[in-house]
Amino acid sequence: MHRVIEAGDDVIALEVSGKITGADLDAMMDRLDQAMAHHEKIHIFVETRGIDGIELTGLPGYVARAIPLFGKLTRFGRVAVVADQTWVRIGTRVESAVLPFISYKTFEPAQREEALAWVKGAPSAA
Repeated sequence: MHRVIEAGDDVIALEVSGKITGADLDAMMDRLDQAMAHHEKIHIFVETRGIDGIELTGLPGYVARAIPLFGKLTRFGRVAVVADQTWVRIGTRVESAVLPFISYKTFEPAQREEALAWVKGAPSAA
């Protein structure tokens, strides 16, 4: 399941929990396509809570839509992932290592507001 969080036009902010369905993946990709149509650079905020899997039937369509994004990777700015599960934070760090030109940060749930401020580009408190 996913829920959109209001965060500004150039920020895609989502809360994702439970089982991720094909419909969730389609809606997320639609939102990404819409943001990319209107902004040269986009930022991503994802807050995960208790992810327990992805519906496999939705993956082929998602992969088909995701592959062309490899040609647009320079259009991604900051990516903040707030996760209550260690495996999600580790997976994000691996993705960050594979895509070092995208600015990734992982956060724990208690750091949610800090993560949202960072992805929006707010100056950090010193």
